[in-house]
Amino acid sequence: MSLRSCRGMEALNSVAIALCFFVTVGVNGDSLTVLQAPEFVSFQKGDWPVSGEKIPDLVALTMGFSVQEDLSWPGLLAGPLFQRPRANALVVVRGVDSLPFPQSVASYPLENPVPFTLDSVAETVHSLFAEDTPVVLQLAPSEERLYMLGKANAVFEDLPVTLQQIRARLSQDGSVLASLPLNSLSRNAEADLLFLSEVQVLHDITALLQRHKHLAKDHSPDLYSLELSGLEELSRLYGQDSPQYKDATAILASVLQKFGEEVYGLYGNSAMVEVVMVKTFEAPLTRKSRSILQSESISNPGSPYNLAYKYNFHYAVFFNIILWLMIGLAIAVIVISYNLWNMDPGYDSIIYRMTNQKIRMD
Repeated sequence: MSLRSCRGMEALNSVAIALCFFVTVGVNGDSLTVLQAPEFVSFQKGDWPVSGEKIPDLVALTMGFSVQEDLSWPGLLAGPLFQRPRANALVVVRGVDSLPFPQSVASYPLENPVPFTLDSVAETVHSLFAEDTPVVLQLAPSEERLYMLGKANAVFEDLPVTLQQIRARLSQDGSVLASLPLNSLSRNAEADLLFLSEVQVLHDITALLQRHKHLAKDHSPDLYSLELSGLEELSRLYGQDSPQYKDATAILASVLQKFGEEVYGLYGNSAMVEVVMVKTFEAPLTRKSRSILQSESISNPGSPYNLAYKYNFHYAVFFNIILWLMIGLAIAVIVISYNLWNMDPGYDSIIYRMTNQKIRMD
């Protein structure tokens, strides 16, 4: 065989390996699935990858908020200016790259799966709708991390937070253990209980929302952020080919589908429900926990001296609106004053014209 033929075979092998790698990454990579979306929030179906660090910006845009940097991602289309979802529920599932959802709006591959939080979106909601006290709930049961703001302090006051509270909830009336097909999952194993505890939290959140339906009727948008790591523990303990992991995957897909449908229905078909699925994050996430009943008595909680907030990216918008409005009013006043000053009362004013004719008749 000639040298040219050998080089040609090597090139073909390289292309084949690259194609196989591309297909493997596209199929088995982490993903973002939109379970529910209002009619006025349009997602295009395609394989456009979205970066993990851009998830908070994507959530902010779907809720009608502006972001500091433009999101050049073709999956989300521009929506109407005066319509926004009443709620957004984002669920992060660790330990799996995809779930067999029976129905969804769209699904996209996730690249660069770095840890993220919706703190920036929560601060925007709180700053714009502080008087309406919107519901802001961020919960990670496995880490016993909870952050509630606004009306969530009263609505989710009885929500079990610690693993001990959640496991005690599993033995009470209305537990999910009575309705779930456990199959190979055990009620005594530690990892199995962690997974079932997270399923119980999803059930309790929708049950509390059913009890407080008035939350979906106010004018302030609500934000829910949940992080579930039970599948990750099951994968580490039993393996992804184990019956426990497969049964848990099927249960979680069904529970999340029902969770999305209930939240979507409670908010009058005007809620966003997304699920981010990652096998593992590339870097650990460190964040501070806050008290459940924390209240902000000063305008800026980051400053002990009651100082104003730092620069807000909305400042440029407000500044331009006020500036050009004042310039327009000033020009209008100048033009009107000039015309009044140079007006001929005998010809330009009907009052003086009628008066002048009456004087001549007399």
